[in-house]
Amino acid sequence: MTDPVSAAVASAHAEAARTLPFSDDRDHAATGRGLLAPLSPDAVRTSDGREVWDVGGYAFLDGKNPGTVHPSLWRQSGLVTTSGLFQVVPGIYQVRGLDLSNVTFVEGDRGVVVIDPLISVETAAAALALYREHRGDRPVTGVVYTHSHVDHFGGVKGVTTQEDVDAGRCVVLAPAGFLEHAIAENVYAGTAMARRAGYMYGAALEKGAAGQVGAGLGQTTSTGTVSLIVPTVDVTRTGQREVVDGVTMEFQLTPGTEAPSEMNFLFPDLNALCMAENATHTLHNTLTLRGALVRDPHVWAVYLTEAIRLFAHRADVVFASHHWPTWGREDLTEFLSQQRDLYAYLHDQTLRMINQGYVGREIAERIQLPPALEHAWHARGYYGSVSHNVKAIYQRYMGWFDGNPAHLWEHPPVEEATRYVAFMGGADAVVAKARDSFDDGDLRWVVTVLNHVLFADPDHAAARELQAAAYTQLGYGSENGTWRNFFLSGAEELRHGSFGTPTQTASPDLLGALTPAQALDSIAIRVDGPRSWDVAACVDWVVDGTRFRVRLANGVLVHDVPREDDEESPEATFTTDKATFLRALLAPSSIPELVADGSLQLTGDGEAWTRVLGTLDETDPGFAIVLP
Repeated sequence: MTDPVSAAVASAHAEAARTLPFSDDRDHAATGRGLLAPLSPDAVRTSDGREVWDVGGYAFLDGKNPGTVHPSLWRQSGLVTTSGLFQVVPGIYQVRGLDLSNVTFVEGDRGVVVIDPLISVETAAAALALYREHRGDRPVTGVVYTHSHVDHFGGVKGVTTQEDVDAGRCVVLAPAGFLEHAIAENVYAGTAMARRAGYMYGAALEKGAAGQVGAGLGQTTSTGTVSLIVPTVDVTRTGQREVVDGVTMEFQLTPGTEAPSEMNFLFPDLNALCMAENATHTLHNTLTLRGALVRDPHVWAVYLTEAIRLFAHRADVVFASHHWPTWGREDLTEFLSQQRDLYAYLHDQTLRMINQGYVGREIAERIQLPPALEHAWHARGYYGSVSHNVKAIYQRYMGWFDGNPAHLWEHPPVEEATRYVAFMGGADAVVAKARDSFDDGDLRWVVTVLNHVLFADPDHAAARELQAAAYTQLGYGSENGTWRNFFLSGAEELRHGSFGTPTQTASPDLLGALTPAQALDSIAIRVDGPRSWDVAACVDWVVDGTRFRVRLANGVLVHDVPREDDEESPEATFTTDKATFLRALLAPSSIPELVADGSLQLTGDGEAWTRVLGTLDETDPGFAIVLP
């Protein structure tokens, strides 16, 4: 049953409909421009029939908004779901609507260069098939990863193969640092990020006007096979030119912007500029809600200024790995300039108020965008938001502590909640008061106080239902797609239990790309410190001729490459190649089999490594979020 729209949310929607520039319909024309073919079919399945993508599920957006979606987000979601094969300019084609991101095809002398092959092998293969159906069966001669987020490389094995890359038939280009950051984000903190991404993209929610309508940047994330092919060409400097199959690309490195490893590039022969994910039709994140390193909006603005200087006077169209292109030199220059001003304004005004003594939450309430940005559709907060971006900027400069001693040593959530609820007269009394606040439309306060009740008494049925209802109304009222998904996902789990992690990014290909040092780091972060305080071990791993010494002591697992004259004697030495090393590390139950078949040689006492394995915790991809 769909929750009815509250009076407070309906009033806010009416005000948005009255004040936002809905008469500006240029984006509607842009999204349909150059359409060569719609998606057919509009669902993608794995070889065993599991559905990993269904853009047809968003057909309801063609109808009237029943009031359960912010009118601005309804507009954006309808634009984003305009899908199919599009011509950007002759020679450049995009498939949009087959994943969270776009995939772009640039035709060369004999084949095609693929830019950002989506999240999943299955959706990328479907996009390539659609392109080939209408543009010919061209071989893939190059792949470009614009940056280190999984929706820009995960589907690579749907468009090419490791064999073609190894044979030199296809080159893979990426910005410097790509592999390091792709692995760090999807492996080290991958379990927590993927779990929270389930909330952020609403992948477990039912598509519909009362459920998932998109994520502002795209619809949602596909749930197919994530792959990776290691880049063969690194872009290391701005101004670097590469020619692939007759296609000339001139690069601008932009590290620390939307991703720690990212690049923009111009096709000078086609007067077309690819802005990766640094300029899209939304305010982006300075800190994504799923978790990441805080991005630098100042350097983001600096690189956008540089892109305008380097490329705008030579481009007739700008396109990105999300959303739709902007055509015309004057319009694209204005678009890039406003995107630049957006990040610069948030950065500078946040710092101005930091130096006046305001904390992040206060700045987020006080800051107001200039009218020119407030009324630019592409600057609206569909994916990032002014509120959480400002808090992230505060975090970047000031950290978690706001300077108030009362916040220096607070109780953890359950202990704090128990005390709050006791002070407020008990759970039943808090719920009764929260119900009055709900009726008054003060939904932010409702979820704050009920969160204390649920962390003190997670089985309180009335609190769970009222909190779910409040989350639902906050979702209905959110202009930001990811906020809506977070609120509605919270309601979903309160009412129906955990949905776990719908999209797993730590795939075999990503794990297989780990260096030996990164692989050892990935198990070091799983050591249960207290359980291993009194455990000691010293083991050598010799991987493709390089010796790594691994020591466990004081609850810490460290590794280094020992000196040749190092007199320390390891308790055990394992010798093997990298592939077997990774298998042994990531699936330790396979070690006896590997030793038995000779692919892993052991000298010394293998019990030492068993002691190390005994200290490791398992990760939990279904950990609680809205409950303790």
